[in-house]
Amino acid sequence: MNYPQRKRNRLADYDYSENGAYFITICTENKKCCLSYIQCIDTETQITLTRKGQIVERFVGEIPIKYPTVSVDHYMIMPNHVHLLLRIDRSRGTEGDGTGNPSPTVGNVIGWFKYQTTKAINEAEKNKASFWQRSYFDHVIRDETDYRIRWNYMDGNPARWAEDKYYSV
Repeated sequence: MNYPQRKRNRLADYDYSENGAYFITICTENKKCCLSYIQCIDTETQITLTRKGQIVERFVGEIPIKYPTVSVDHYMIMPNHVHLLLRIDRSRGTEGDGTGNPSPTVGNVIGWFKYQTTKAINEAEKNKASFWQRSYFDHVIRDETDYRIRWNYMDGNPARWAEDKYYSV
């Protein structure tokens, strides 16, 4: 029997530990809206994080602590997904991730982030469930224009929530 092949999410032959910027989107399991609430009042858009969203935000802040060569340039916690603009700069620290790896890959960072947030959320909720959807979306930032486009997309995402491809009620 022939099973359908999963589409490859990553660029073939690309080293995801290379210096550079990466745009990441991670969705909750079944795109469940549980991270934040978005309210648009007149021209103002307000995001209120849930308890789960606050846990996610805490671990976004811990990424550069765990991985000194990685910074989070920008992030946005939407109701059912999170956007991260990560930057890897191998010249910033050689401590690595505590495993002797001074150059973590984007996959290492996202794997750690998803594991830690799931563990903390399950402990807070007294639960044992998957929290994140399998895998994640990544985009390797090509240049300054591409970087600005991703940054502006994240900033404008809450105001466009009702039209967002991840929108659900």
